[in-house]
Amino acid sequence: MLQSLRIQNYALIASLDIRLERGFTVITGETGAGKSILLGAIGLLLGQRADARMVKNGATRCLIEAEFNLKGYGMADFFERHELDFDGEECIIRRELTAAGKSRAFINDTPAQVATLRELGARLIDVHSQHQNLLLAQEDFQMNVVDIVSHNADVRQRYAQLYADYVAARRRLDEAEQALADARKDEDYLRFQLAQLDELQLAPGRQEESEQEARRLEHAEDIIRTLWATRVLLHADDGQGAVAAVREASRQVGSIASLLPAADELAQRLDSCYIELRDVADELEAQASHIDTDPARLQTLNDWLSQLYSAMQKHHLQTEQQLIELTADFRSRLEAVDGGDENIAELRRQLDAATQAVREQGEMLTLSRRKAAAEVERLLHEYLKPLGIPNVTFSVSFSPLPQPSPSGLDEVCFLFSANRGMSPQPIAEVASGGEIARVMLSLKAIISASVSMPTIIFDEIDTGVSGHIAESMARIMRQMGEGGRQVISITHLPQIAAMGQYHFRVFKQDTTDDTTSHIEALSDDQRVTEIAHMLSGSELTEAAIGNARALLNANA
Repeated sequence: MLQSLRIQNYALIASLDIRLERGFTVITGETGAGKSILLGAIGLLLGQRADARMVKNGATRCLIEAEFNLKGYGMADFFERHELDFDGEECIIRRELTAAGKSRAFINDTPAQVATLRELGARLIDVHSQHQNLLLAQEDFQMNVVDIVSHNADVRQRYAQLYADYVAARRRLDEAEQALADARKDEDYLRFQLAQLDELQLAPGRQEESEQEARRLEHAEDIIRTLWATRVLLHADDGQGAVAAVREASRQVGSIASLLPAADELAQRLDSCYIELRDVADELEAQASHIDTDPARLQTLNDWLSQLYSAMQKHHLQTEQQLIELTADFRSRLEAVDGGDENIAELRRQLDAATQAVREQGEMLTLSRRKAAAEVERLLHEYLKPLGIPNVTFSVSFSPLPQPSPSGLDEVCFLFSANRGMSPQPIAEVASGGEIARVMLSLKAIISASVSMPTIIFDEIDTGVSGHIAESMARIMRQMGEGGRQVISITHLPQIAAMGQYHFRVFKQDTTDDTTSHIEALSDDQRVTEIAHMLSGSELTEAAIGNARALLNANA
């Protein structure tokens, strides 16, 4: 529950520090006194967007801080998951906003992201404002009410998993069918292109090898001429050339080996040169004799290379490898066409299995909701009859969907009639503003009994009602505050104000420099005066004071 709230320099609030209690608290005050400002400050603690314009004029920053007692609400998992300090009982949330627009948030003095603040806030306080009455027209809100009462979180989580599998299976089938249709549309083109590419008999490195062989054939005569000329220079048939010269040099140096010891080594080295040169000369001759001047082979190579270059240009590719990859892609797409029907059949079997699984789980989800819907119907009749709708008819309608949806197999609609002889219709179409407010209060009472929400704030939920109906609404809110829950109602009605166990008044004060909003806890005598003003207006009468005392005594 919210134990204390401290606000500094927020909008018209210069400084505010109040303590709150369990049970039913009411907040009153004239229109424009600052009740909405108070809710705005609480909204910042719940992770709402910060606006630098809300910093009080002349201040450099504003601060909103709240202390919560969370003992017994089972929220340790949140703090563990976000690695936040928590002693099992106290939680302090602080939000700071500078006039320059910089915002910071803290949970138990640890900096926190606004998203984390929002997640925590959703588990701490439920603020019901007038615009939330519009939620009653939304199918997902109606479904959520039924789910809360049914306590079917495990069933819904399993359904969500199976629904994701179902969606994935349908997507795979749709994509495969589209791909097959596209491939079949291009099948003749693909087969023609693949046939042309297969004729090239592409292989990694073949282009380079063919280009090298073609160049060799084109210059075969030059190569042979060069090889023979070099061979003659080394070893001519007439005994001339480098081979013979080196051999003669080796013989002559060797003849003086007995006279010059170093000559023997030199002669050996010349012999080695002679042997190497002779081998080179023989290799030159062998290479020259193996060079083929085959015009037919050259023509074959040039034709193949020409086809290769044309294919590259046609398909806007730069390398042989890219052409090989394109060939593989064409082949793969055609294989998909050839085996497409079998693949589609398998994907359909997978979709059928996923559909069956999600429908079976969806039926369990529907069953849990139908049981809860009957309880919602019963409780709403109990709540609404004392709230001035004695002839109420309320039912939860289930309409099967043609296909599974993210939320289940059905649509849920709240049907409502306030009068005898009128068939129930969708509540948003037939209920008045006051009736919707009473239905929403009843739903909040039902929900509060099913979830562990520490604090519930009602912002003028009494709009459109008065008299004994307002008193009945107040009694429901007071009952909601029993058992340790904290319920706060911002109200303009004296019947509700008198029912509160604790009473705060919001008011404005004007000075020569500015206007500030304040909030104060009222004593018993002050409550009499405040409620009397709510009954009679600005002019305080004895009759109003008497009526105020009577209201308070009746609800003591």
